[in-house]
Parts: sequence; C-alpha cells; structure tokens
Amino acid sequence: MSGTSLDGVDAALVGLQERPFLLGTDFLPYPKSLKATLLALHDTSSDELHRAALAGIDLSRLYAKAVERLLEKHRLPAQTVSAIGCHGQTVRHRPGSGYSLQLGNPAWLAERTGISVVADFRSRDIAAGGQGAPLVPAFHAAVFRDSRCHRVIANLGGIANLTDLPRKGPVTGFDTGPGNVLLDAWTRERFGRDFDRGGALAARGRPVASLLKALLADPYFRRLPPKSTGRDHFSLDWLRRFGVRKHTAEDVQATLAELTARSVAKAIAEFCPGAEEVYLCGGGVRNHDLVKRITRELVGMKIASTAELGIHPDWVEAMAFAWLAQRALKRETGNLPEVTGAKSPRVLGAIYAA
Repeated sequence: MSGTSLDGVDAALVGLQERPFLLGTDFLPYPKSLKATLLALHDTSSDELHRAALAGIDLSRLYAKAVERLLEKHRLPAQTVSAIGCHGQTVRHRPGSGYSLQLGNPAWLAERTGISVVADFRSRDIAAGGQGAPLVPAFHAAVFRDSRCHRVIANLGGIANLTDLPRKGPVTGFDTGPGNVLLDAWTRERFGRDFDRGGALAARGRPVASLLKALLADPYFRRLPPKSTGRDHFSLDWLRRFGVRKHTAEDVQATLAELTARSVAKAIAEFCPGAEEVYLCGGGVRNHDLVKRITRELVGMKIASTAELGIHPDWVEAMAFAWLAQRALKRETGNLPEVTGAKSPRVLGAIYAA
C-alpha cells in the first residue's frame, strides 16, 4: 500500500485462512525524486503521460524490492505467495468523471517477482456507479465487527475515512475529508519537514476560529454519503484560497489539526448514531496532538488504536489489499455498495498471472 501521504510503501505478508493474520511487515520510504515526481503528477503538466508511465515503472521497482526484502526476512520462496495485492499510487481520483487513476506497472511487478499481481481495485466499482472508495470497510467488517458492541473504525491516512460497524445491519463508511494531507503539505511548505512529528508543531499553535469556520464551510463536509475525496480537492491550492499566510504557521497547523478532528468527530456523530467505541488506524495515530483533539471531540466514547483489536494501525490498509486480492482470485466480491454507492457488489481487481 502507498497512500495519499506519499511517504512510501507499506508491505505486509498476510496469512489468509479463516481469519487474516499478519506474518511480517516492511516499509520502504519513497526516494525524494520519486516523491517529487508523484506530487507533480497530481497537477496537469507537459508530457505527463510519459512521466506517469516512467513513474509507474519506478514504483513497481520499489514494490518489487519491498516484496523481495519481506520474503528474504522470513526465508520464504516466492512460490509460497498466492498473489501480491498492489493498490498503486493514486494521482487522480475523479469518480464523477468515471475514473480513479493509480500509478504502478503490475505486469512489470509480476515479471520481476514471479508472483501473480492483483491491481486496479477501484475501476470496477466506479464502472458500476460507485465512488471506488473507500474500499477498506469490507475488510474492517471482516476482522473488526463485534455483535456485542457498536464500533467505528477511523482511518487517519492522507484522507480520513470511517467505517461504521453496528451490532447488526448494514456496514457503512465514507471519506470524511482531510486526514494528514493538509497537515503534511503545510509542514513541508512552512517548516521544511515531511510531516509534523507527533503533532508538536500543531500543539505549539492555537486554532484560528474564523479560519476553521471557513474551512469547515466547504461543501464537501455537507455532502451526504456515499462520498469520497482526495488530494485533487484538499490541496495546498485549496488551502491558500483562505488567506492562510496572514496567520502564524503554528496557528495554521493547529487549525488544520482541528479541521481533521472536527470533521471526523462530526461525521461519527451524524452518521454513526449509537457508536460506543472508536478505533483509530493509519499514520495519523502517531500524531498525538491529533488523537488528543479527536478524543476531546468524542466525549463519552472509548478511543483506542486498532492494536487493541489485534492489528497494528500501521498495517491495516496493506492487509486489506491482500484480503481484497485473495477475494479477486476466488472471484468473490470486494466492495460494499452501501459504502461506495455502486449498483451492487462486484469482484474488484485485474489479475496479472505470474
């Protein structure tokens, strides 16, 4: 998995018998040049088709390296692996226009590793009228649902999304808005760092009430689910429209942390009535300031990380795409229409045989 935060590749070795379990993990950071290329490809520019194709090959080299390192670490031959579930790197998410584009070269990855690859998970759901996102709620339901307790899983990635797991009845979920994407972008622009470690920069500032009100007035937050979003919408260009430069950098950082916390909490209050427990996963769990803000907003609810449910928060998404890959191989459906808005369940992913 390589997500909106553009930090690198999460590789998880997953056993998929009755219940998914984690056998091993590895992480490879993006080289600075690749990260810069991928960031640039989010915007229209010259010769972008050629540059996107080359970036896809570079990504697949990195994916292959992550797979090889993981197998070497656990002394497993490639033949023991059924498939690689490869999400790819999203550079455009435009379900309203009928597509979501994830870079990568799965044919190249299958050739390099000698392992079958399942990729392009989002297109079929979009073709069936869905958003193509979020896709992880089906996995959350498979591993985290409890008939004795109403749970919510909040994934704090670049974009934040929720999965509502009531004791019974349909599972729902949607993207709530920015998770870390604006926090990281502002940190890079004003502090020259890739991210706000632990939320220390935000903790030094104070949210600007007028700015927060203006940010929360964006129409996306009022849209009813099913809905999804991405860096296409919540970008630095979007943020600059609000005249943020007139405030101190730390106060803007605190405001952006509050934006994520408020939008997540508001979504839970509005669309997950009766929720008793909220479990957090994704890179945002390491942002202690952000977790404190979310906890403060959700008074009376238990807040914990998914580690308490048996899966470390760093690896939930990578495990989800291994699970979705297995379902593709077995010709089993992977989407939840209640989440994505698709006409009905669909088998997700294209298979590149070894």
